[in-house]
Amino acid sequence: MTLRSIPVEMDGGKVALIDAMLDRVADEHRVFLPLAIESGSRAWGFASPDSDYDCRFVYVRRAVDHITPWVSRDVIELPFEGDLDANGWDLRKALQLLLKGNAVIVEWLCSPVVYRGQAWFRDEFLAFAREAASREAVCRHYLHLGERQRRVYFGDGTSVAQKKIFYALRPAAALRWLRMRPTEAVAPMHFPTLMDECDPPSELKSEVAELMARKSITHELGSAPLPRTVARFLDAEFELARGLFESSAPSVSEQMIIRAEQFYRGVVERLERESGAVLPFRLA
Repeated sequence: MTLRSIPVEMDGGKVALIDAMLDRVADEHRVFLPLAIESGSRAWGFASPDSDYDCRFVYVRRAVDHITPWVSRDVIELPFEGDLDANGWDLRKALQLLLKGNAVIVEWLCSPVVYRGQAWFRDEFLAFAREAASREAVCRHYLHLGERQRRVYFGDGTSVAQKKIFYALRPAAALRWLRMRPTEAVAPMHFPTLMDECDPPSELKSEVAELMARKSITHELGSAPLPRTVARFLDAEFELARGLFESSAPSVSEQMIIRAEQFYRGVVERLERESGAVLPFRLA
């Protein structure tokens, strides 16, 4: 089954440009595109009227292109076109980063906005990600991301663009959600769902709801210092996360590396079969 999930409020002209761009990527780079999604604020659930379109995709090289002594680039980056930002990762890179605890690929797999994809690929990759993702490493990812946003944009107490608050809030809320669920390693990507399920203080919930309502209808939220309610929440969650996750450094098991290799080979072979191509060899 093929995947396609485009909200009705998205600009049809922009979506058509993205579809054409994905066609060019597949043709010019001779790759399969088993998943292409929207990332950023449009997928997180706090878009502004002028938010960029952040298309991200996973690509897989054909079996014949694996027979080479040269290492291929593991990213495809396209130049900005107005408000369209698009790039993708080789499945190899996505798997390597997943095993290191990078949560980005998990978020791509959970995106509610899908331009194209194969249902079996997304479902099997997400199932593998839930098995392979290290909870501690994912939490460190969100901790470092959130602290960097806090330090860079709100470290000196001066006025900053209010929309940047969300980029510090999201990792803090993810850390709280994960702390409340000790057996989980994948937090919701959709920010309103994340905020609701992490049960934040009522004062913070009201502040965030008001910010989101304003952001959805205005091109510019303006600048102001970080609200004290938000600052307390960020600092408390980051401090708790440092105590729980900063010192741990779990290693990837040999068994999980083998499982990743098996998953990778299986994807290449299935995409080749479904394309009608004759495999030049079987990936050993």
